[in-house]
Amino acid sequence: MTGSGLRSGQLADAAGVNQQTLRYYERRGLLDSPQRSPGGHRLYPAESVTLLRVIKTAQRLGFTLNEVADLLDAGRHQHSGRPDTGLQARAREKLIEVEQKLADLTVIRDTLRAAISAGCDDLVACAGSSCCPLPFAELVERTDRADTC
Repeated sequence: MTGSGLRSGQLADAAGVNQQTLRYYERRGLLDSPQRSPGGHRLYPAESVTLLRVIKTAQRLGFTLNEVADLLDAGRHQHSGRPDTGLQARAREKLIEVEQKLADLTVIRDTLRAAISAGCDDLVACAGSSCCPLPFAELVERTDRADTC
């Protein structure tokens, strides 16, 4: 670290990202454009490490970069009087999405287990069999309904 900030490589290493991520986040407005040293090197404030870690953690929790940007903006304007824009509301929405994905994954897991137990070995042959546990008929019905709507 220099006296006036972290250079790109130092920041990237400290935050566990690569330097291209820094530039991408700058273009997206998630990270402020850094000051420049007299030699032209980018110099980031030390707080940028925390910000980058927050962004990466939010992504691991399932938030998109657009959602992260909204959350960061809502945090900056926390006293706007709009309770629907903060982390609590967004976390509740994300939790509903995650729970739905988990339910979907449970169905997929159970169906795959049933296919393995039934000895399914050929998708085409299995699709024509009445004892096939794979939901081919259900998928065809959904597609047909979608086409008629």
